[in-house]
Amino acid sequence: MTDTTSTAPDSRGHERHRHAAGPAIAILRGGTGEHVEDVIATLVDAGVRAVEITTNTPRWREGIAWAADRYGTAASIGVGTVLEPRQLDEAAAAGAVFAVSPHLDPAVGERAHERGLGWYPGAATPTEIVHAWRLGARAVKVFPAAQLGGPAFLKQVLAPLDFVDVIPTGGIGVEDAPDYLAAGAVAVGLGSPLVGDALTSGDFDALRARAERLVAGLAR
Repeated sequence: MTDTTSTAPDSRGHERHRHAAGPAIAILRGGTGEHVEDVIATLVDAGVRAVEITTNTPRWREGIAWAADRYGTAASIGVGTVLEPRQLDEAAAAGAVFAVSPHLDPAVGERAHERGLGWYPGAATPTEIVHAWRLGARAVKVFPAAQLGGPAFLKQVLAPLDFVDVIPTGGIGVEDAPDYLAAGAVAVGLGSPLVGDALTSGDFDALRARAERLVAGLAR
């Protein structure tokens, strides 16, 4: 794989890769598949501009295709829990623009670049984070963020690695999200603390309230 991303600041400066869709990525995982479209619509209407649908969510391909067709460039739709390169072929065909993995796999990164998808691989240690960045990650998913030490951990790691764009994910609550941005994250990924049981219960009012609270908190 060709490394197109600088690995450290130098005299020429460093071109930062920002997550273009905003500071929060909603992660949809599980459920029955019945409410996928309604959950996406509720999130986007509440102001969330990036949605990740994991490959272990029923009807994930249909959900990506529906959201990409409905929202176009108004929202960034991606695929999550990518474990094999072939899943990126399906996601790209459905209209995904970014791909997230819980781990670091160069083969997945290679295919993501071939398909023109932003690649956000998972990493937990400084060594893994730098390795992912050198392989051309658009941003590195620091996972599981809360269990690793939360914003304090992130701030310590980014002190020497401030050239890396990171998206902490895992155990981040709606009220906690601004603290991660303050620690240096370019975006945060939120799953069940944001989505709740909406994928199974269809409780969209509660989902909207959480999403609006998240968007308002990140805007401050």
